[in-house]
Amino acid sequence: MTETAVPHADPAAGPPDRKPPRRSYARLAADESREDYSLRYAPHSYRRWSETTVASTALGGIAYLADFAIGASIVFTYGFTSGLASILCAATIIFTTGIPIARACAKYGLDMDLITRGAGFGYFGSTLTSLIYASFTFIFFALEGSIMAQAMHEVFGLPLPIGYLVTTLIVIPIVFRGMGALAKVQAWTQPIWLIGLVLPFVILLFHSPGSFGDFTSFGGTEGAGSGFSWLGFGLGTGVALSLIAQIGEQADYLRFMPAKTEANKKRWNLAVLAAGPGWVIIGAAKQLGGALLAFVALEAVGKTHALEPIAPQVEALKPWLGSVALPVAALFVVVSQIKINVTNAYSGSLSWSNFFSRVTHRHPGRVWYIFLNLAIALTLMELNMFAALNKLLGFYSNVGIAWIAAVAADLVINKRVGWSPKYIEFKRAYLYAVNPAGFGAMVIASVVSILAFFGLFGEYAEAFSTFIAAGLALTLCPLIAWATKGRYYLARPNPVNGPDVQVEDVTATHTCAVCETAYELPDIADCPAHSGPICSLCCSLDADCGDVCTKKPTGEPVLMPMPEVRTR
Repeated sequence: MTETAVPHADPAAGPPDRKPPRRSYARLAADESREDYSLRYAPHSYRRWSETTVASTALGGIAYLADFAIGASIVFTYGFTSGLASILCAATIIFTTGIPIARACAKYGLDMDLITRGAGFGYFGSTLTSLIYASFTFIFFALEGSIMAQAMHEVFGLPLPIGYLVTTLIVIPIVFRGMGALAKVQAWTQPIWLIGLVLPFVILLFHSPGSFGDFTSFGGTEGAGSGFSWLGFGLGTGVALSLIAQIGEQADYLRFMPAKTEANKKRWNLAVLAAGPGWVIIGAAKQLGGALLAFVALEAVGKTHALEPIAPQVEALKPWLGSVALPVAALFVVVSQIKINVTNAYSGSLSWSNFFSRVTHRHPGRVWYIFLNLAIALTLMELNMFAALNKLLGFYSNVGIAWIAAVAADLVINKRVGWSPKYIEFKRAYLYAVNPAGFGAMVIASVVSILAFFGLFGEYAEAFSTFIAAGLALTLCPLIAWATKGRYYLARPNPVNGPDVQVEDVTATHTCAVCETAYELPDIADCPAHSGPICSLCCSLDADCGDVCTKKPTGEPVLMPMPEVRTR
């Protein structure tokens, strides 16, 4: 980013004699058609897509076939009964915690990182969750890329290491162009994906209907047996719960949802429910479907290949398609993986942007972080992370669920009883660096559950470590907020961005005193250091202000008058 430094201003000295130098952003950072408001509130003027378009684009991100591999791995390891219970339990938890998060992101036009800031974590407290979210995107990019490389190896004989590189490079042109390009890709590929998803099960129903019944008595490949096991249920749920951070990727699209009005509220509610937590309904069905296809293909291809989605797809298609089953299955796999990996790469670029902007006070543009995310994902693929699937996802889920559960607890409990502001405040100018309510709850829950995961508290605690993480986060977040009387949510009151500002005032633009660009009211703060309004990004990138706005000054700061707004 190219910018001129803004000198520190004494808050008690009054307005400076001259206008602060303008900050100019690098070309890629200034182009919102590519930047997609990666570090900002998504303004109403940019939310030009319909509820249906946003929802269908968001749901395009669940095309991934990792669900097939995860479901097969759970059932192969713990048997059908325990596996079924695990998948359904995890889906219920993910759906329940996802509802308030999805609604908040769509209502306030904020991504998961900005929601986290104002939902109990504080300005710097949420940097840790940015890393958690970034790790989710590159872990699952690597997992999905491995599946695509396996398909290309089967069809073209392409060596896996080269396949990993191809699957990484292929998404860059799409992700580079942002939400507009992603919406088109998801729409164009949806028919192919839907046909490819359903066809194997239709063929199986006609050609081998008895396999459905046989599957329900499957005892796995590790000797677990077909009956229910509490240990298997707990461990399987932990693996399935690794997908809980997917709500963050859904939120990256939901922030572009148009404003909710009387005319569109039914469509809006349905679209947010479907594109937010609703993804997990399809996801759970895919996990069970993937396990079924792997079970049917087990005898023909062996356990190792049965866990790779391409081989079960081919075996399911063979009765009707014969020799063309392989290329048809490969087409489905490639389309599916492109649909999800453009989302993984896009969301990863957003999370890295949020992290580095706060740590370095620099922002060269979202697109540069695409390459960082993809480089990490490619490294994981080359290290064959697919072989350690269960252990890796089981470990990750402990941290992921502690984060999501703490945010959900704040939105559902703390805001309703008054321990947290009724709206989401995400701007540095009004936030404490760390809020112990959410951040403290997540850290404690993560540490305890990870110790349990590694067996410190016995085998049952190990199996149910993710339940420990969820329970502690859900309990501690409200408890800490109550104990601290919510004092760490706002470092100072926000006079104009409260929850009841009318829509016509929200959409009115105000010019940032630093970059001299007009932004809608929710993206603006009043700044003592610059004696006027400042946009949220200029505020984040200011390294010299000393956070005077959140500290008690020695004298009264002289502020440029902020616009008065009407409230309901």
